[in-house]
Amino acid sequence: VVPLICDLSRADTYSSVVKVAVFLSLCRWFSENGDIGWFRSLFVRKVDARKDAHSNLLSKRETSNLYNIQFHNVKPECLEAYNSLEAEVQNKLHHDEDYPCEVVGSWNTWYGEQDQVVHLWRYRGGYPALTECLQKLNKNKEYLEFRKERAKMLISRRNQLLLEFSFWNEPLPRQGPNIYELRTYHLKPGTMIEWGNHWARAIKYRQENNEAVGGFFSQIGDLYVVHHLWAYENLLSREETRNSAWQKEGWDATVHYTVPLIRTMESRIMIPTSSSPLQ
Repeated sequence: VVPLICDLSRADTYSSVVKVAVFLSLCRWFSENGDIGWFRSLFVRKVDARKDAHSNLLSKRETSNLYNIQFHNVKPECLEAYNSLEAEVQNKLHHDEDYPCEVVGSWNTWYGEQDQVVHLWRYRGGYPALTECLQKLNKNKEYLEFRKERAKMLISRRNQLLLEFSFWNEPLPRQGPNIYELRTYHLKPGTMIEWGNHWARAIKYRQENNEAVGGFFSQIGDLYVVHHLWAYENLLSREETRNSAWQKEGWDATVHYTVPLIRTMESRIMIPTSSSPLQ
């Protein structure tokens, strides 16, 4: 077929027309004879079918934890009162065995979006536990009054339901004082498995100083979102820890292969509230 095209400039008009017709006929024949044809394989990218949802491939199978991350933008003049009210209600829910939920951590944003409070809740038992908890809260008069009072202090709020990556350690209470960094990555659709594969190998480079707290990916809310939560003694410790990762063979490759998967990314430096289990 290729020599036919090369000859067109040298052939007479009649011959050229014939050869073009032959070429187009061949193209049509190859394109109509199934995916196995060599011609179509030149232009159609083969995509391996997923054998399972990425939530099943990447999350911890031995647990059924579901996480809810909440972002509350508070009126600046109400932040102190908000923290006090939220701590009171969180403590009650956290220690009440009738509610299958627990506070993982609560923080005020230090650097990032100002006057923002971030809460991370865990539901042991997954979606059934979440449903049970919400049903009970909707019948709890004290909680409903709390929501009305809290609403007066808020500008806006949003949340996401998350699963935890299987290769990250589960976030557990820790002693302070620490600062926390929440790094949020909005990935290109279809790249979550590739991200997980790279980070499953890379997480070992970031655990020597016990800085890795938890890694999550969204299920409901903004999709293809990844949250990595880190703890440091202070900002200088953060800088030193992150710089030391570049001295480890393989970390540069992780950055090289994961950066193209990202659409946008964001970093928050956060201070734990007085009631947060993560201090």
